Amino acid sequence: MKKVISRGDIPLKIWATELEEGALEQAKNLTKLPFAFHHVAIMADSHQGYGMPIGGVLATKDVIIPNAVGVDIGCGMCAVKTSLTEIDTETLKKIMGEIRKAVPVGFNKHKEMQNETLMPDSEIYCTPLNDSNNPRSFIINNEFNNALKSLGTLGGGNHFIEIQKGDDGHIWIMIHSGSRNLGLKVANHYNKLAIELNKKWHTGVDPKLELAFLPTNSKEGQDYIREMNYCTEYALANRKLMIDRIINVFNDVHWGNEVIGMSLLEDIKINIAHNYARLENHFGENVWVHRKGATSAKEGQLGIIPGSQGTKSYIVKGKGNRESFTSCSHGAGRLMSRTKAKQDLNLKEQIKILDDQNIVHGIRHENDLDEAPGSYKDIDIVMENQKDLVDIVVELSPLGVIKG
Repeated sequence: MKKVISRGDIPLKIWATELEEGALEQAKNLTKLPFAFHHVAIMADSHQGYGMPIGGVLATKDVIIPNAVGVDIGCGMCAVKTSLTEIDTETLKKIMGEIRKAVPVGFNKHKEMQNETLMPDSEIYCTPLNDSNNPRSFIINNEFNNALKSLGTLGGGNHFIEIQKGDDGHIWIMIHSGSRNLGLKVANHYNKLAIELNKKWHTGVDPKLELAFLPTNSKEGQDYIREMNYCTEYALANRKLMIDRIINVFNDVHWGNEVIGMSLLEDIKINIAHNYARLENHFGENVWVHRKGATSAKEGQLGIIPGSQGTKSYIVKGKGNRESFTSCSHGAGRLMSRTKAKQDLNLKEQIKILDDQNIVHGIRHENDLDEAPGSYKDIDIVMENQKDLVDIVVELSPLGVIKG
């Protein structure tokens, strides 16, 4: 931990050495919420978001805040260790070209609905409990067919597929993706509902803070929790399907005169979310822990902390530090906004950073600079700042990157 600020109703505990003024103000606002519990934790990769900073961890009593979860509910990381120990650049380029055919990126989705058995069971999450006389219209039910077409797709922004070489000698596959448009629809619906109800209830939370809440024992709160959980499971299923299809691509591409014949090794397969809220016990109380751009780091729990596409990523093991609500960063974190990156970064210099490392990448134009290495914080500093939260298990170097 780098700093403690005690000027709010509860302390603010910060692991970041670089924290923009907007993110700091958002963090301070969290400490003044009447239902905020014990302290607020800000991770080493934190930067400004909507209402709550990305890289923030907030525990609450009896309420849940849609904007403290975020719009891409269940967004997270998947990493798998393969049996492959080497791959040449030309074969990697072939593989990445085939991955782009198998996995739609950006706003693209599949033309056909995917296998419904791969979806989470909507009956568990979206059927009213003990309320047969008052059926509800759930967002997931309305968006189900669209979600079936989006299953197994990457999305845009900072989402990525990365082929990496680990310091354990193995080739790894890492994916960053979320719940696609489904999570966005759920988040926007319940945040709007929370705003309307907070206004009706005349709550003491300033609407300008963008932190409208729902009581967890209310119909609206229970509905949001169930749909949020569904989106988290959907995001996990989305990443699993992409991994399966990427493995198929590897095994369909010839390396010389033979197919690669790669398999996944069982010792490490990780799928972990970083945008969700969950009921947990901390400091002797059951509280709703909101992790917005932060991952769980319980003692012994494996996690993933990616850098930028030009820097190393890490498989980590949690230390269970209760001061961070057993959490850690979800990545390097943005150093500059997307707009500022496009304005300030030099395209040739950013391409050179990647080319000098022989990384197969997709940076071609000024519009790609928002995801260039220079737009992110120094991952080495981020990792150093959270040595009390995680231990490094495997260090991963990028070989090839597909960005959404």
